[in-house]
Amino acid sequence: MRVFITGATGFIGTQVVRELIGKGHQVTGLARSDAAAQALAAAGARAHPGHLEDLESLRSGAAAADGVIHLAFIHDFSKYRENCEIDRRAIEVIGSAIAGSDRPFVVTSGTGIVLQGRVATEDDRPDFGPDSIPRMAGEAAADAAAKRGARVSIVRLPQVHDTRMQGLVTPLIAIARQKGVSAYVGDGSNRWPAVHLLDAAHLYCLVLEKGVAGARYHAVAEEGVSARDIAEVIGRRLNIPVVAKTIDEAMDHFGWLGAFVGRDSPASSALTRERIGWRPAERGLIADLEEATNLGI
Repeated sequence: MRVFITGATGFIGTQVVRELIGKGHQVTGLARSDAAAQALAAAGARAHPGHLEDLESLRSGAAAADGVIHLAFIHDFSKYRENCEIDRRAIEVIGSAIAGSDRPFVVTSGTGIVLQGRVATEDDRPDFGPDSIPRMAGEAAADAAAKRGARVSIVRLPQVHDTRMQGLVTPLIAIARQKGVSAYVGDGSNRWPAVHLLDAAHLYCLVLEKGVAGARYHAVAEEGVSARDIAEVIGRRLNIPVVAKTIDEAMDHFGWLGAFVGRDSPASSALTRERIGWRPAERGLIADLEEATNLGI
């Protein structure tokens, strides 16, 4: 299969490219720089010049492919709503390029967009819109593309980790290092789901090859790791105190991350495992944090 990937040189995309090529697929990655193009060439993939706001490059890349994986997202949380709108437009354009065909289109979302405080499932749909949760715009665009005849599936990501990076835990580590304390909110019992990078990449390949149009898949290996457990590992590794912050103190201490760090957002992947045969096998978030290179002193 000729596969077009946005975000092909990112943390997750690099591993997805590696796995797809290993399975015999021909991969073309969206490249916004010469360095990205060189990285793709070194991995055995082709480079397609462009970026997320270059809609013509997205359209032509998708039109020439047998399948598309959309992984790119601009991770500047000071412009979160704006970046979610860029994501929406990208999904809309790619969907229009492959509508009416049987070519798979795998869109990326997050487990955190569904209801909080209970274990979210793949069949859950938020009862609120992009005005409340900006990232919902991507799933709404995917659903609209499906109605126009695109074969769209959605992969919802939790915290994706290895020993180099750990999703939102990575900026949490940077804040702990800067502030001199490792903090959590309240009693720290709120939970974040997680998955190892290799397991996440494997799911993307499975969904590309076997995904059902309109389906959501959860790349969740651990339903919920407590915030306090995460903070305690960070504190121990950095040799700094572990402290609790109130909800009112969270935004001042954590900055933009304060909007996320106290959320209880466990998620299940039981339906994903049953429906597509995904079996995560790598180690968990805490184990990776125990050996994380970004926690070295």
